[in-house]
Amino acid sequence: MDAFPQEVLADEEPKYLRRQKPLEIKRRKFGRKAWTAYFRVTMWIGAGVVTVWLAYNGGRFLLTAPEMRLIHPEQVEISGNRFVPRATVLEVFAADRGKSILHVPIEQRRRQLESISWVEHAAVRRALPNRIQVEITERMPVAFLRQGSDMLLIDSHGMIFERPLRADFNFPVVTGISMDMPLDEREKRMQLFAGFSQQVEDARAGAMQQMSEVDLSDANDLITTIDGLPKSEADSAQGQGDGPIVVHFGNTDFGGKYATLLDNISQWRATAGRIESVDLRFSREAVVNPEMAAVSQQVQRAAQPPELSARRQTRRAEAGQWHAKHNDAGRHWR
Repeated sequence: MDAFPQEVLADEEPKYLRRQKPLEIKRRKFGRKAWTAYFRVTMWIGAGVVTVWLAYNGGRFLLTAPEMRLIHPEQVEISGNRFVPRATVLEVFAADRGKSILHVPIEQRRRQLESISWVEHAAVRRALPNRIQVEITERMPVAFLRQGSDMLLIDSHGMIFERPLRADFNFPVVTGISMDMPLDEREKRMQLFAGFSQQVEDARAGAMQQMSEVDLSDANDLITTIDGLPKSEADSAQGQGDGPIVVHFGNTDFGGKYATLLDNISQWRATAGRIESVDLRFSREAVVNPEMAAVSQQVQRAAQPPELSARRQTRRAEAGQWHAKHNDAGRHWR
């Protein structure tokens, strides 16, 4: 029996029966990429810690540092106030004295300023490090308001406020509005007054200078007391035209009615004599001295028999009340 060499036998042994040599895997605990990632994370954490520390200390400084405190009145800068005293504005910020301006409630202080009667709008801003800026928009009065023995001011929105100690206003006097009246109703009446003022001024420049008083008691009938209406030579010779005249304008077409009054006042005086009141509420017609006619009728009714009283009432009404009707051309009153 032939014996085969060992090497030959080894070569002919099936490969799947051979013992495989284990592979060696080298593991590196910290590679270059890992170190880079760890470094970035550390840097971000450090930056976050520093940011938090700076924010904390910066906020603490802003809230507690003496340089940020509101100490002197000069640190409150006020503009736009003409009639609102500076002291009144400073009183609003009295509670903030000695505090950081970051503790000043800006919106609350703005509302407090706008509660002052003369202030229409207010703007409040912080100006670092330690100043407060206040910008005031004051109300614009358009008339005096008589309240009993007091004379106040009122604007076109119906807001009522005190007269300043040092001011010179030349306004007509408004009546028929009270502080107890709702604001929307006061505004409605003052819008009627504003429309009247604009229209009569358009009809004749300086017309409002002749309006000594405007009664707004009835929202459907604006009543004015007018002084110094122009008079003709005949009026001057007869001594007419010196007294005030009460005029009912209704609530529309103020300019046209005022022009009608100016164009016809001399003719009415020539026909009716002394004029104390004129009612222009009705379209294309005017009633002169309606109150005097009513009084005359009441006196006659009480003193005379019915038939005689009726005849005299008619004659006195014709003498005391002149009823004029305007034609379409606007040139004749009959």
